[in-house]
Amino acid sequence: MIFLRAAQREFANTAMAVFVALFAILVTTVLIRLLGQAAGGRVPSEAVLALIGFGALAQLPIVLSLTVFIAILMSLSRSYRDSEMVVWFAAGVPLTRWIRPVLRFAVPVAVVIAGVTLVLAPWAQYKSVEYKERLNNQDDAARVAPGVFRESAGAQRVFFVEVGAGEDGRVRNVFVSSVLEGKLGVMVAEEGYLRTGENGERFVVLERGRRYDGTPGTPDYRIMHFDRYTLQMAGQVAKDLPVRNRMVPLQTLLDDPNPANLGELASRVGVPVAALILALLAIPLSFVNPRAGRTNNLIVAILTYLIYSNAISVSQAWIAQGKVSFVVGALAPHLVMVAVLAALFYRRLAVYSIWRRRSA
Repeated sequence: MIFLRAAQREFANTAMAVFVALFAILVTTVLIRLLGQAAGGRVPSEAVLALIGFGALAQLPIVLSLTVFIAILMSLSRSYRDSEMVVWFAAGVPLTRWIRPVLRFAVPVAVVIAGVTLVLAPWAQYKSVEYKERLNNQDDAARVAPGVFRESAGAQRVFFVEVGAGEDGRVRNVFVSSVLEGKLGVMVAEEGYLRTGENGERFVVLERGRRYDGTPGTPDYRIMHFDRYTLQMAGQVAKDLPVRNRMVPLQTLLDDPNPANLGELASRVGVPVAALILALLAIPLSFVNPRAGRTNNLIVAILTYLIYSNAISVSQAWIAQGKVSFVVGALAPHLVMVAVLAALFYRRLAVYSIWRRRSA
């Protein structure tokens, strides 16, 4: 019991540090990508925070799987480095005694991974797409932000507002550029505000300004001064959400077992199973020479995870394309890794093996 409690405590402390580091990397990566899209006008700036949350939740199973794998690997590698494993083996206790504490630590995390993968991650994917589409369906007036050039949905107008709306709902120093039938129109106004018609139409009313009309490349231009100028904003037609397998609920995958849905189901089920196998795989992979560092183990761990995850993705694609059946595609990557796991345990446990014979 003392050994189990000590192992659980070390696994938990290491996992907490690894999770914080990996989650920070994930959030930073998503943040950089979304900020780039927001700077280009593809994503509204007010949507960045919500999309970061949805993206982090969708990628959480990957972070948790790596956390369990790396935490167990680093903890056991420390035992080898500090020669604790020498005492362990000298007492006549085999390496397989680590299986029980590793499973006690990994199984609850795998249950959480299963819940996120099967339920929460598809919901986050759906909400992310829904949120983006709702923002894209806003009219042109709702896209205007102070100090930022905004292009209309049809790419026919460009808006700029220097000072945002105050308590009276008016904006100051408005610039509008539009192209109609090959003619360029530029309007500048001191103030502007939104007005809604009787039938729900949206209008932008500009006051005290000028309008310049003409054809680019020719001297034929017209200048008009106005006290009030009204523009009708074209409403956006609501579009259906793009359907992606990652955002399909679990019940839909079970009710409609077509190849694409079966491939997605195999991928979702494979993530928690892979987390358990990787946790056990960390036991034989944790062996290090006490005089050497642990860098090689981390490199091998990352390569193993990448190969394993790519194998699951390939199996998902083959199931979706009808090249293999659901059972074969869902089980093949895990059975191969179980065979590798058994071979690695045999290498560490066998007194006489082909590896020692070759090295001799």
